[in-house]
Amino acid sequence: MAVVHQLSSGWLLDHLSFLTKINYQLGQPGGPWGSESEPPAVPSDSLPAESPRALADSSSKPPTVGGGSCQTFTQKYTFRAELFNITKPYITPAAHQEYQQRDGKHDLEEDKKENSVSVIGKKRKRCFFNQGELDAMEYHTKIRELILDGSLQLIQEGLKSGFLNPRSEKQDGRGEPVTLPADTCSLSGLCTMAKHLPSLNETELQTLHLMEDDLSVTEKDLFSRLVENSSRFTKMITLMGQKYLLPPKSSFLLSDISYMQPLLNSRKTFDVIVIDPPWKNKSVKRSHRYSYLSPSEIKQIPVPELAAPNCLVVTWVTNRQKHLRFVKEELYPSWSVGMAVEWHWVKITSSGEFVFPLDSPHKKPYEVLLLGRTQGKTASSLRNADGGLPPIPHHRVIVSVPCVLHSHKPPLAEVLKDYIKPDAQCLELFARNLQPGWTSWGNEVLKFQHVDYFIALPPGC
Repeated sequence: MAVVHQLSSGWLLDHLSFLTKINYQLGQPGGPWGSESEPPAVPSDSLPAESPRALADSSSKPPTVGGGSCQTFTQKYTFRAELFNITKPYITPAAHQEYQQRDGKHDLEEDKKENSVSVIGKKRKRCFFNQGELDAMEYHTKIRELILDGSLQLIQEGLKSGFLNPRSEKQDGRGEPVTLPADTCSLSGLCTMAKHLPSLNETELQTLHLMEDDLSVTEKDLFSRLVENSSRFTKMITLMGQKYLLPPKSSFLLSDISYMQPLLNSRKTFDVIVIDPPWKNKSVKRSHRYSYLSPSEIKQIPVPELAAPNCLVVTWVTNRQKHLRFVKEELYPSWSVGMAVEWHWVKITSSGEFVFPLDSPHKKPYEVLLLGRTQGKTASSLRNADGGLPPIPHHRVIVSVPCVLHSHKPPLAEVLKDYIKPDAQCLELFARNLQPGWTSWGNEVLKFQHVDYFIALPPGC
């Protein structure tokens, strides 16, 4: 289970535990089980209970592999725990302790004075704030106490239970250095290259069901169709010489925004759609880390066609007020998504400290989620009239230790389960990893499924 503690203010999540409980165990033909036999039982906690599609087919037999009728389990993998080894805040100024000891009251005008001579870069000073920064400061002032109070309640529970541990004086770093795999296979580059391949006919565009354990898939296959691992064990595919692990009961489409037709061709509609758009900001523009989309391009995502009635739409938004207003005032209305509520993801260390000072003028330790429901002609609130689900509450916090991998967001299925039906179909857009029970789409959708982010466990583990 990903949820460690749940209070009225929100949830304390264990992202690493969620990943390690996924059954990353390969299967291969030639085992001792005949066509009428079941493979070894998959432990009940190996698939997240909150993944509805992961359980929907739990009684069915896995498909034959490689044309045979026997299968066995071989190598098992687990996600690298050191990618969550954050023991110390990224920034620890002397003012941090002062902020922690305050009673929650903070004056916007005081912030402006304190930071009016802050150094921007190394070559120049600036003695004023632009409108975007002023808007961000005003927003922070409004939500500060909600985030602080809610987070501290959950952090205290984590410390009491031993899930979080106070940092010792000997811990003078964020843990051992982490060596990340080289980006030797550009997934977004594959999407661009695949656009120049000949178009497939309608038959060839049907969903590709993986039937081999180490399947070499062509760029044309991946770009042109939905790929599905409907079995109860992990598949490994090889793409451009790189190996990727596909968890059980997962499906994906590797493409960019110019080619989402296979998702529409599947004729599935989704009860939950989580979106993490590549927002434009100065950091992304400087680093060229990924390509960003303009607001008009984001509007073109066919959410209305993909959404089931009363679909819960969740959008990750940066702390720029320009983006927040765009989603509320333009994007959601264009998709017929009703009134949105705000939640916040608060990032902490393993000792319960914010990864950035809460009142830092440049980097905040939280990100925003906007939640709303697609609205029919008669719908007027966030309540699902058909399913009798409760309305989505305002101002909840999701507290967790973040992954060191950029934009590896925490799992949301378990915190959303009370607001969706049990057999919900779930979709993540702009995904960089796969989840059991979910369909994932993006031009880097396999990025964090690269085998180098995993450890091969010894036999018997």
